[in-house]
Amino acid sequence: MAVTGISANRLELLQIADAVAREKNIDREIVIEAIEEAIQKGAKSRYGAHHDIRAKIDHKTGELALTRHVTVVEDDWQPEDELEEFNDSAMVRLKDALKRDPEAVVGKDYVEVLPPFEFGRVQTQMARQVVTGKVREAERANQYEEFKDRVGEIVNGTVKRVEYGNTIVDLGRGEGVMRRDQSIPREVFNIGDRIRTYIYDVRPEAKGPQVMLSRAHPGFMAKLFAQEVPEVYDGVIEIRAAARDAGSRAKMAVLSNDSSIDPVGACVGMRGSRVQAVVAELQGEKIDIIQWNNDEPTFIVNALAPAEVSKVVLDEEAGRVEVVVPDEQLSLAIGRRGQNVRLASQLTGWQIDIITEAQDSERRQKEFTERTALFQDALDVDEVIAQLLVTEGFATVEDLAYVEPYEVAEIEGFDEETAEELQARARDFLDKKAAELDAKRTELGVEDAVLDVPGVTLGMAVALGEGGVKTVEDLADLATDEIRGGYEVRGGERVKVPGVLESFNLAQEDAELLILQARVAAGWIDASELPQPEPEYEEEGEYAEGEYDPDQVFGEASSEGLEEAELENGDAEVFAEDLEQSRDA
Repeated sequence: MAVTGISANRLELLQIADAVAREKNIDREIVIEAIEEAIQKGAKSRYGAHHDIRAKIDHKTGELALTRHVTVVEDDWQPEDELEEFNDSAMVRLKDALKRDPEAVVGKDYVEVLPPFEFGRVQTQMARQVVTGKVREAERANQYEEFKDRVGEIVNGTVKRVEYGNTIVDLGRGEGVMRRDQSIPREVFNIGDRIRTYIYDVRPEAKGPQVMLSRAHPGFMAKLFAQEVPEVYDGVIEIRAAARDAGSRAKMAVLSNDSSIDPVGACVGMRGSRVQAVVAELQGEKIDIIQWNNDEPTFIVNALAPAEVSKVVLDEEAGRVEVVVPDEQLSLAIGRRGQNVRLASQLTGWQIDIITEAQDSERRQKEFTERTALFQDALDVDEVIAQLLVTEGFATVEDLAYVEPYEVAEIEGFDEETAEELQARARDFLDKKAAELDAKRTELGVEDAVLDVPGVTLGMAVALGEGGVKTVEDLADLATDEIRGGYEVRGGERVKVPGVLESFNLAQEDAELLILQARVAAGWIDASELPQPEPEYEEEGEYAEGEYDPDQVFGEASSEGLEEAELENGDAEVFAEDLEQSRDA
C-alpha cells in the first residue's frame, strides 16, 4: 500500500484502510492507526524530528488533522532518562509560557494546525514501511490468538512448500511447520497435498507465532481414536497414556468409566474396523491397545504384552522397575531393537530393566551368599545361623542391631538370650567399624563440623575426605553432579565423571538437600530457605493426599526400599510374608 499525500480525497484513506483490513483479516482501526503513524513520521521528516507532530484521521469522515504540540513543563524540569534532554521545539518552561499566556499551567498543550503537504519519495517509502510493519504485527497477533488455544487439536491443511525436510502447511488463517522429526518416516508430501496434522505447540516468536505441527506425536494417534471411537469422544473411555515409534509401532492405554463397556474392544471395533481406520492414517503403524490399571506392577505387565512376566520389583525412589521374565520370553519382552520395552517404558513412565528368571536366581543366590558371609564375619557365628538371619529378611548388620529383640527371638530355633547375644555382637561390630571410620576420617583431615551437617554419616565423611572435601565450606561449594556423579563431553566423547558420594546412591533430591544443609551450616543461607517437608497426615489415621498408604498401595518397602510381587495369571500378588508380618506389627 502506498501513501502518496495527505491532500488526497478524505474518503480514499478510509477505503484503503477497509481494503487492507479485509485482505489481511485484521481490525480496520489498526490499519487507520498505522496510516496515522505513517503520516506522522512523514511530517516529522519534513518539519523536523524534534517536533511533537501528531496525525489524527476521523474514522467516519476520513478528515485528517495534522497538528504540532508544545507542552508546558515545570521551571526545574529534569529528564527521567540520561539520554533525554530539554526539547525547546516540543516543550516550554512555565516561566516562559507565562510571558505569553497568563493562564499557562504545567501540562497545558499549545496546538498548532499544520497545512497539508505532498509526500516525497523518501516520505512515501517510510510510510509504506510503517504501514506494512504494523499490518504484519497485527497479522501475527491474530494468528497467535487464533491458534494458542488449539494446542492438542487435529487440523486440516494444504502443503505449501517443503524446505530441508520441514513441511510448511497452509492452515487457512495462518500456516504451521511440521519438522522432519515430527513426520512419519518414509511419508512424502508434495505441494498442494491435503494433510491432517496435530498442533502440539504454539510459540510467540519475534518473527511471528510458530504453529508446531506433528504426525508422529502420541497425541495425534489419541485424537484420531477420538474421531473414530464415539465412546472416546464422549469421555466414556479415557486414553490415559500413549507411546509411539512413528510409522512402526505404538502402545495405548485405555480405561473405561462404564464397567459394562470393554475399553479395548470398543477401540478395536467390530472386526478391527475402528483401529484399522487409525492404522491407515498412520501408514500401517501397528497399535497395541492395553488396559490401564492403577496398580503399577499390573500396568507394567500389561504394557509389556505380548511377553509374559513372572515378577516385578519396583524402586520408587529411583523411578526404576526390574521385570523378571521366563528365559524364552526375553527376546519378545525386549522386542526388535528394544522397541517393546522402550515403548512400555514411555507408556508407564518407569525405567524398565528386564532380566531372565535364570539371571534373577543367580543374583539372588549371590546376594544370599554375600549376606551370609557378612553375618558370619561380623557376628562370629556359624553358617547355619547366618543363613537363618538372611532367610528371615535381615540384609545388613544395622538391620539386626536395631530391631526390637522379639523380632529376632521369634526366629525358629532362637530364644531371647540368643537374640540379645546376637544384637550385642552386632552393636559391638558397628561400634568397632564406626571407630575405624572415625579414625580414618581424622587421618584424612575432615573437620568434625562436617559430621554435624544433617545427613552426613561417618562413611560419607570418609568418602568426602578421600575426594578432597574436608570442610563444611568445601561441601557447601559442591554441585549435585560432583556428589552423585555425572557425564561431561571431553574431546567430543561423553565421559562418565564419578562423584565423591556416588557409592551411596543418593537421590537427586537428597544430594541437593545435603548441599543446602551444608550451606546453612556454613552461614551462606538461612535455614528458612530449606525445602519444607510435606505433612504425612492430614489428621490422625488418614493419609494426606498423594502420600503412600501401605495398606492400599501394592506391597510395602523392604529394607532395600524395594517392592516385590509374584505375578500369576496376569495378577500381581504380594509374595513376601515377612513384609506382611512387619506391617501387622
